[in-house]
Amino acid sequence: MLPISQYKGIFGIYRALHLQLELLGGCRLGLGASKIRGNFFYSSSCVLFSVSALSILALPISLGDNMSFAGPSLASGGKTVRRAIEFGRTYVVKPKGKHLATVVWLHGLGDNGSSWSQLLETLPLSNIKWICPTAPTQPVTIFGGFPSTAWFDVGDLSEDAPDDIEGLDAAAAHVANLLSTEPIDIRLGIGGFSMGAATAMYSATCFAAGKYSDGSAYPANMSAIVGISGWLPCSKTLSKKIVADEAVRRAASLPILLCHGKGDDVVPYKFGEKSSRVMVSTGFQDTTFKAYNGLGHYTIPEEMDEVCAWLTSKLGLEGGSS
Repeated sequence: MLPISQYKGIFGIYRALHLQLELLGGCRLGLGASKIRGNFFYSSSCVLFSVSALSILALPISLGDNMSFAGPSLASGGKTVRRAIEFGRTYVVKPKGKHLATVVWLHGLGDNGSSWSQLLETLPLSNIKWICPTAPTQPVTIFGGFPSTAWFDVGDLSEDAPDDIEGLDAAAAHVANLLSTEPIDIRLGIGGFSMGAATAMYSATCFAAGKYSDGSAYPANMSAIVGISGWLPCSKTLSKKIVADEAVRRAASLPILLCHGKGDDVVPYKFGEKSSRVMVSTGFQDTTFKAYNGLGHYTIPEEMDEVCAWLTSKLGLEGGSS
């Protein structure tokens, strides 16, 4: 039986879990992503929305399915052991026009790659190939140790919460691996929602530094980063990461878009705002922060329109053939 304190923690985050798993498009996204003449509508209850009504081109593929990474962790007695991390199914939305860019999009806590692929397929970005992986199912501290799909472990959303460096490195490495087979002339990007946004921001810092936190080389060449309703992991140590001249140059040249609702009661708005300030202060000069009055922990057409326009500009898609 769980201690009373853990039960309190579980019930304390019930609303957050409800928002991500019940309100969100396809019962997960926070946006009823049903396509009605090219538009989206918000559904306040997943009962009002049926995923089967969507016209979907997202195809499940074997790329990245059940891919495992392992990282070091400290066992009792001071011995180093490796924690196996097995990733779930990856979904791909093929470009409807000429393939000019590939973006890996990362879902939030408790979600999977399928639901976001359904939304991304409806966006007017015909030159982008979307890769939507599914996070590993693993125990999550904020859920009292209950398993959930999560890119890394999280115990608390606070200034002093410890970062799961091993999980973050494994997630960032998985994303980089998904991009490793893209043609050399294709522009690459990473985006995400909530915990997925946090992973995208962490990947941005690895790209700039040229390495993961464990010291191994980061292989992908990023052209754009998007984070919706997220936060920046390892923010207190970021300045130590962006030191070398090449790291400073990469950070300054990487376009980043961060969006956050002022009514977000899951990942508070102040975390998104502070993440933007930290990114800028540590050298990520091309960082844009967009705030949305009254927006909670979900997305809306206005926000996705902003993402589309920004990606079109930063990835050079204006002249792309459809």
